[in-house]
Amino acid sequence: MISRLIDEITKKNAPVVVGLDPNLSFVPGFLLEEAVREKGEGLEAAASAVLSFNKGIVDAVYDLIPAVKPQIAMYEQFGIPGLRAYRQTVEYCHEKGLIVIGDVKRGDIGSTSEAYARAHLGEMKVGGSVTRPFDEDFATVNPYLGSDGVKPFIKVCNECDRGIFVLVKTSNPSSGEFQDQIAGSEGRPLYELVADKVREWGLDSMDGSYSNVGAVVGATYPEQGAAVRALMPHSFILVPGYGAQGGKAEDLKVFFNKDGLGAIVNSSRGIIAAYTKEPYSGRFDERAYADAAREAVLDMLRDIRENALGEK
Repeated sequence: MISRLIDEITKKNAPVVVGLDPNLSFVPGFLLEEAVREKGEGLEAAASAVLSFNKGIVDAVYDLIPAVKPQIAMYEQFGIPGLRAYRQTVEYCHEKGLIVIGDVKRGDIGSTSEAYARAHLGEMKVGGSVTRPFDEDFATVNPYLGSDGVKPFIKVCNECDRGIFVLVKTSNPSSGEFQDQIAGSEGRPLYELVADKVREWGLDSMDGSYSNVGAVVGATYPEQGAAVRALMPHSFILVPGYGAQGGKAEDLKVFFNKDGLGAIVNSSRGIIAAYTKEPYSGRFDERAYADAAREAVLDMLRDIRENALGEK
């Protein structure tokens, strides 16, 4: 699966993923009003408005980007209707030719991890029929339980040509409370020990020059990013934290390999809520939210190409 992602990144010259994290406060009022008229006030209306919002964003940007990253919590907050909207979002993105990274952050003991992996990346056989429950192409995985929690995902990846991104050094301010702690006989930060395991796990699922086992490393920590990039030469890095969380394009250079590959940068609020923020809010009203998102993607691509990849 990583080779397919690389092909799409290369074809569009866009190492960028748009995070579909639709907090209801981002959804334009007219979409929610339409949903309430149709479905009444409740979770069904909220989920319907979110799905319509997502479709508008995807229609506006799918030709520019290789992938999207829906964050499942933003859908789970609307209960079962929200989960249906999540699944329908995945399906719609696939119809548009996009790769879907399910930001689900799963990880548990072996049998439970395998169930999570099959739900999000694998297949389920019921009688004589085989179906894909959520059908994402990649999923994010929490490694806190160790190999017992990660290897079932790798097994499903190998069976179904899918991939994972393992949390290594996350972008949030308090990540250092655990991830930066010195551990092990060599006295190294915990995130480096996790990076070592990602490299090891990745050898069991190589797909060309890169592995289907990638890593999540925040743009907000470029020094740590440089360290783990060296530890994981064959792992793709999913980089959150650009834009709204403070990560700058100049900080992203260390996440890429010399071949110009090796990383894909996420932006969520900075794109899907662009119509509410400068410099877009003065030019786009809520009915043009998708146009604002497209403009924000173009600006992000220009920024990364010039300041992270050194293109003229």
